[in-house]
Amino acid sequence: MSVKYRLVIIISLILFTFGCSNDDSNPADPGNPPQQIEKSSKRGLAYNLTNSADLDTLKSGVSWWYNWYFKTDAPDNYYEDYEMEFIPMLWGGNGAADYTQLKNFILDHPEIQYLLVLNEPNLTDQANQTPYQAATEWIKYEQVLSELAAQGRTVYLVGPAMTWGTMTDYWDPVVWLDAFYESYRFANNGRDPKIDYLAFHWYDYGLAAQLDRLQKYGKQIWVTEMANWNAQINSYAKQADQMTQMVSLCENRDDVFRYAWFIGRGSYPDNHYTYLFNPTPGELNDLGKLYLSLPYSK
Repeated sequence: MSVKYRLVIIISLILFTFGCSNDDSNPADPGNPPQQIEKSSKRGLAYNLTNSADLDTLKSGVSWWYNWYFKTDAPDNYYEDYEMEFIPMLWGGNGAADYTQLKNFILDHPEIQYLLVLNEPNLTDQANQTPYQAATEWIKYEQVLSELAAQGRTVYLVGPAMTWGTMTDYWDPVVWLDAFYESYRFANNGRDPKIDYLAFHWYDYGLAAQLDRLQKYGKQIWVTEMANWNAQINSYAKQADQMTQMVSLCENRDDVFRYAWFIGRGSYPDNHYTYLFNPTPGELNDLGKLYLSLPYSK
């Protein structure tokens, strides 16, 4: 055997050894995100989450939350640590300073893809905006999205968040929405408002029928507040039955993009039997444990 041939064999063996070692190590692709917790991408919570113990408890079953405001006081790195999205909201008529702060917050949080707007405009003790007033405000929302797009960020508009309200002539959410579309088109040369997703709130029996009424607008829906406050719900056991039905409905309807239970906790006693937490941070009650454990569609 020639010296040259021996050298070829030795080099080949060295390369083979190192090649096998590299294959066995199977390094993670640095371009891929860390493996995510298996949970419903739809399931959220309408509550001002700020406590790390609460967030840590919810992370196994809740994917997002909002607090009716355009920024959060949750711990830094909440998205990386708890795999839960915070969704900002422009609640109603907002000033220029709010719009500036909102844009800065979104630019500082690259995971944010959605913006909630206009909370219950047909309730006089909430956003309280007539369809005409809302049409005027909507132009400002659209401008925010245009300015973010100019800086390389695509954000989708979710709203208005409708419910059965108290505004004269507009207590029916569909009546309000029809008038809103008409007002906007009249003021904008027949153009439809930019609505990527509708939002809806529900606190009674009959959620399916109400969602059916909204299909006429051709939008997927975020049910951003839901529970059952009917007087017949006078125990956590009855609320648990309603939660099970409502969550199953939302998980299995293609027109429901996301949903959020109302609420995490509040003042006691819990007269509507809807709280998920006990007073102690991070401690779920039985209803909260149920919410995290309910089946979801993949």
